[in-house]
Amino acid sequence: MSTITSSRRWWALGALVLSVLVIGLDLTVLNVALPTLATELGASTGDLQWIVVAYMVVFASLLLPAGALGDRFGRKRMLLAGLAAFGIASAVATYVGDAGWLIAMRALMGAGAAMIMPLSTSILPVIFPPHERARAIAAWTAGMALGLPLGPIVGGYLLDHFWWGSIFLINIPAVAVAVVAVAFLIPESKDPSASRVDLPGGLLSMAGLGALVYGVIQAPQDGWGDPVVLATVVGGLALLALFAIVEARMRAPMLDPGLFRQRVFLWGAIGATFISLAMTGVLFVVPLYLQAVLGFDAFETGLRVVPMIGGLMAGGLTGERLLPRAGLRRLMTAGLVLLAAGLGMGATTGVSDGYGWTAAWLAIAGVGVGMAMVPAMDGVLATLPEDRTGSGSGALQALRQVGSAVGVALLGGVLSALYIAHLPAGAPEAARDSVAIAVRLGDPALTAAAHDAYVYGMDLVLALCAVLSLLTAALMASRLPSTTERPPTPTPHQTLNPHPTPL
Repeated sequence: MSTITSSRRWWALGALVLSVLVIGLDLTVLNVALPTLATELGASTGDLQWIVVAYMVVFASLLLPAGALGDRFGRKRMLLAGLAAFGIASAVATYVGDAGWLIAMRALMGAGAAMIMPLSTSILPVIFPPHERARAIAAWTAGMALGLPLGPIVGGYLLDHFWWGSIFLINIPAVAVAVVAVAFLIPESKDPSASRVDLPGGLLSMAGLGALVYGVIQAPQDGWGDPVVLATVVGGLALLALFAIVEARMRAPMLDPGLFRQRVFLWGAIGATFISLAMTGVLFVVPLYLQAVLGFDAFETGLRVVPMIGGLMAGGLTGERLLPRAGLRRLMTAGLVLLAAGLGMGATTGVSDGYGWTAAWLAIAGVGVGMAMVPAMDGVLATLPEDRTGSGSGALQALRQVGSAVGVALLGGVLSALYIAHLPAGAPEAARDSVAIAVRLGDPALTAAAHDAYVYGMDLVLALCAVLSLLTAALMASRLPSTTERPPTPTPHQTLNPHPTPL
């Protein structure tokens, strides 16, 4: 454990939270900027898709290698490299003049984000003792989650008052502050016994995760029967299976398969993955409801998603306080049940219901997410040997990212199918693409029908998520141990630099 002082630990946490806040914001800030980019850059629909997808695919595919590289070369060093890549890409993206360059910079941002996320997580158990770790994880999780609704808020404001490149320019001061804080506040940590880089494992994991996430992202647009979608999803799963076989035979694997034989790591990761799926699904279906059905603009919509983030922070703090007494199994189960209750309330939403009902169930669902997610991440990190926190955190974040992509793809596909099926038979073809397009057509009867169809689909999607939450809660209650212990680390595998920077 680090000798870093208590006050400096929390300042260091602020640097890590700022780092992931920028990542969360950047995941959604483009949602309101795509029409502007199409006009200003002359970007085609395919270009716009790649501007979004390039970030997510590179992000997901590099999470595992980034964590392992942190264990090998130093977590602080690799975190600074990720922040630098993210900042440089943001600076260039601010002033590019064509879609091709923007796609390239978005890919570089994804590479930087892939280093920032697992390495910021892996540093938490290094600088925080067990009794403070859950609180630190709650703050880290809230920072990441807060960036998601902030994206449309900040993006909408900037696009109203400045040029389109300003949505990337705002990353630069945040990254600069994070770099200085990380450099001066966080000690270096790594696994001195780590051997050479696992090149076969790295290539297989990157190719497998990249192909899988790309296929899942494209499925709602092209259909699950599309040959490219099928090839990338099946190919990605096959490459990941080969990755597991190769890692099991490696003397020094990038990802130790033994981690998945630990019940806390396995079931905690499964629980965290589903929670990410559910939270991302909610943040996918609710904003369009707020905009197209209730009539709020992008800025107002972002503000109205904040109750879920407030609930998440409250749930995380509650979970942190109750964890020592209640135990991981009870807290995760209770959080998932509470999440199911909030989603169940959301599934009863009617077209005539106002925002008050939405705010109430979003807050309850947020409390459930926080109460379940924080103990899950704390429990998973507690099982990791200190010399493998980078690779273990990379595995956890990769699973969560895949869960988020699957959530958007599957739930988005279900919502789209239900919306189309519930529209009147004579509805214009354009109205079938989106409820927002149907509303813009200006036909009052069509608008009312589209509102009804969207709310119908949203309710069933939320009901599905509620059922899945209850099933996951049952799994946690029956399979998850109640206590977590970090395996002892042999003395030679000291994780911290024996001569850390004086603090």
